[in-house]
Amino acid sequence: MVNKDELVVMRAIALCFKPFLKPEEAQVYTNLGKSQLAKKAQEMGVYKNASGYYKREELDTLMNGSPSPLASAAANLRIKTIS
Repeated sequence: MVNKDELVVMRAIALCFKPFLKPEEAQVYTNLGKSQLAKKAQEMGVYKNASGYYKREELDTLMNGSPSPLASAAANLRIKTIS
């Protein structure tokens, strides 16, 4: 359990200019719980890198509510029909 002082410090660090955030910092940055963050990240196609960090730019798109990169790519996909 994170106490209040640690939460304040984590929030301050998360709001700095870090390009990658730890999962705990990503929870503070997005103001979501652990399961909520995991569910929303999966829906939007935001995944952790090999080191276990979230990319800050991807978290910004997750919070904006803009369409996910996967949905945007799928909209532009053209499927050829076989005649």
